[in-house]
Amino acid sequence: MDLTAAYGFRMDWLVSFVAVARHGGFSAAGKAVFRGQSRISEHVADLERTLDVRLFDRTAHPARLTPEGRALLPQAEEILRLVQRLSAGGEVRFGAYPSAAAWLFPQVVRRLPDNVRLLLVEGPSVDLEAALMRGDIDLAIRPVHPLVADESLVHEVLWREPLTAVFPETHPLASNRSVGLEQLAELPLISIGESDGPRQFESHLAFASRGLNPRSAFRTNQPQTLLSLVRHGLGVGVTNELAVTTANLDGVTLVPIHDAGVDRQVALFRRRGHRSPALDQVVEAVRTITG
Repeated sequence: MDLTAAYGFRMDWLVSFVAVARHGGFSAAGKAVFRGQSRISEHVADLERTLDVRLFDRTAHPARLTPEGRALLPQAEEILRLVQRLSAGGEVRFGAYPSAAAWLFPQVVRRLPDNVRLLLVEGPSVDLEAALMRGDIDLAIRPVHPLVADESLVHEVLWREPLTAVFPETHPLASNRSVGLEQLAELPLISIGESDGPRQFESHLAFASRGLNPRSAFRTNQPQTLLSLVRHGLGVGVTNELAVTTANLDGVTLVPIHDAGVDRQVALFRRRGHRSPALDQVVEAVRTITG
């Protein structure tokens, strides 16, 4: 077979030909594949010229396939299906904050075919938002709070998780079945968030909703750092459950907060309209795991 003969063909000619055949005319085909009617006509004409056959009877309304066109249609559709399968692979840059990455990322990798390569990018929620807007990552797994500012980003909530208090195991309240926000507000707190950033994280919202303004001893975006600070007696932690249950809990005790009134909503964020076959496979794997 002389493969050089294929050089004269363009894939969009086949796309336009199949669209006209399946949608019943040049105008309808243009709308279906988001091209102008004149461009569709040019593609079909170029394909006919290259093959030296007439593919449509243009005297009919709508245009009908000629015998040559009917013979070509199933072959053209098979070529497009094959190209779709081959292009389904690719690289997807997967952004996530550390605890979500620790729990979710390995499970997603195991569900993907070999031709989809997943690259992990970890970072705080605000950094993931900026990376997504710049196009440095293809998706971000991050909490809904702090709210994103860019309307070009869309999200779907994947799961919800409660806030929990973290005590040194020798603390008097460590043996409680639960604690309240007023009890915690009297203690030096270690929470998730930026040291100089706005108080928009879930723990801050929980206290604010009760009119409480506890003393913030430290803020950190790393669960292991929060646990280490608590372990060394520098304060009591308030954070989301997943962050600490995926970390080393030696020397600390988790106690539920019975009146938090706020939970953490974790969502998958994407740029509006940004899609690829590989990205679709990753999103579907995430939905299956978290659904």
